[in-house]
Amino acid sequence: MNKIHNRQVICDVLMEHAKEDKDIVVLCSDSRGSASMTGFANTYPEQFVEVGIAEQDLVGISAGLAKCGKKPYAASPACFLTTRSYEQAKVDCAYSNTNVKLIGISGGISYGALGMSHHSAQDIAAMSAIPNMRVYLPSDRHQTRHLTEALLQDEKPAYIRVGRNPVEDVYTEDNCPFEMDKATVLCKGTDVLIVACGELVRPSFAAASILAKKGIKSTVMDMYCVKPLDKEGLLREAKGVKAVITVEEHSPFGGLGSMVAQVISANDPKKVINLSLPDAPVITGNSQEVFDYYGLNAEGIAKTAEEALK
Repeated sequence: MNKIHNRQVICDVLMEHAKEDKDIVVLCSDSRGSASMTGFANTYPEQFVEVGIAEQDLVGISAGLAKCGKKPYAASPACFLTTRSYEQAKVDCAYSNTNVKLIGISGGISYGALGMSHHSAQDIAAMSAIPNMRVYLPSDRHQTRHLTEALLQDEKPAYIRVGRNPVEDVYTEDNCPFEMDKATVLCKGTDVLIVACGELVRPSFAAASILAKKGIKSTVMDMYCVKPLDKEGLLREAKGVKAVITVEEHSPFGGLGSMVAQVISANDPKKVINLSLPDAPVITGNSQEVFDYYGLNAEGIAKTAEEALK
């Protein structure tokens, strides 16, 4: 089982590049430990800014640094980064098309027992609604590395959401197909299309194996690029299947499911079922316990796909 969490990978990539690129700056809101950025702060103290528990300042300062030619990466718990500093993300970063990368750590229900105040089940909808803001949810450490490397090459704002704990690998170091803003197809089938993002890609892929044993052929897409959504790829893979299932660690409103349904209904109408967190405070438990309870695991995803095909 993998023991390296995605947030550590982001730090590792930034540290590798910061040695030569002195414009890379990491900012934290009393969250360097939670963001796994302690190593960066210790190694490159002159390229690290600690603003304390002040998320609005975190984003505003990042935007100011970007306008001075720096490449800021602002890391803070997703639940606070996307709510307390929403105006700054909208105006200082997106409206001004500023080169700020917002890293939402411990996304979704990663904080488990801390409850709704620390969950970020609305961030995809909120951040996707901002013009010029891109939204990415990498599925494992290998894809996180490719995404972080790619984002270092552009000068546009983006929001990246990662979880708190290590997740099982979807890819390998030697086999991780990646194209910026293009979804990855993990397997192909003709009966049902499963579109997932973030930590729920791995159980979606596992669900395809369960379905295969029952004679149901599935296509599984890793839609790490929630915005811009890979509409071309989505319509290509949806063509001919009987139903589409979306899987996300998010509210049922305004997230991946809503976006996929909008595209499918306008271009190739068919049944679309959204598997997500409920429109209610979730139960108390760690991530896997919560996923199991709401059917956001391989068995639950497979069951939903089966029922959709009846």
